[in-house]
Amino acid sequence: MDKVPLLKMNNGLEIPAIGFGTWRVKDGSEAVDAVTQAIKDGYRLIDTARIYGNERSVGKAIAGSGTDRKDLFITTKLWNDDQGYESGLAAFDESMEKLGLDYLDLYLIHWPGGRDRKGAWKALTKLYKDGRTKSIGVSNYMINHLEELLSESDIVPAVNQVEFHPFLYSQLAPLLDYCAKKGIIVEAYSPLAQGHKVDDPTIVKIAQTHGKSGAQVMLRWAIQHNTLPIPKSVTPSRIKENLEVFDFELSNRDMDTLNALGNADGRQGWDPTSID
Repeated sequence: MDKVPLLKMNNGLEIPAIGFGTWRVKDGSEAVDAVTQAIKDGYRLIDTARIYGNERSVGKAIAGSGTDRKDLFITTKLWNDDQGYESGLAAFDESMEKLGLDYLDLYLIHWPGGRDRKGAWKALTKLYKDGRTKSIGVSNYMINHLEELLSESDIVPAVNQVEFHPFLYSQLAPLLDYCAKKGIIVEAYSPLAQGHKVDDPTIVKIAQTHGKSGAQVMLRWAIQHNTLPIPKSVTPSRIKENLEVFDFELSNRDMDTLNALGNADGRQGWDPTSID
């Protein structure tokens, strides 16, 4: 397939418009094989996290991929227990050792509900200014968390990674608008609602009209909302299929129909809205 389109971040750098997620991908051969397959198929954004426990395997796949480092965009995340300034810097060093990388493309605070998110952001800011990570951002931050951060920092997060799919649209539409106004790219994790909704009758009906799968329709919906989906799979055929979403477009009617699926009960993961 053609190269994945690129999006420009608020720091002037570019990020691939779709990525490969590794949450719940087991450390060892499963993670190595899945990431290897993803890179082979054309993914260039690989997303992992310290808490996933698979950074070393992700790094092994990157090293063995034969793809130039400069052509890859690698993300990992700072876990709650490591929040704080000194602890954040130390956790970054450990992640980099496991990944086997000299620099990171994007480092995120994984959740706002850790022990010291303000100190954590100061650590990320230092890493960014020192050039050890090219971009910094957050994950699972709601509007109140972003407003707190922006009130104390002159650096706007490049990315906010949140759970996003049609069944959460009504709940997260205000966050999307807020991030757009601030120039923050929203990355959509669990864009397939962890696979629980790809066979929803409404989604299947739209998919049939486009000759696509339900998963491809959900990913295309996320893209047309100007978000960056990071689907996860360990099945080679689905890894490839999830990348084939740039050769069709959903109509305004399709988008409205999918938007209408949104409700307050659609979340598949933890809920960050309850975190002060």
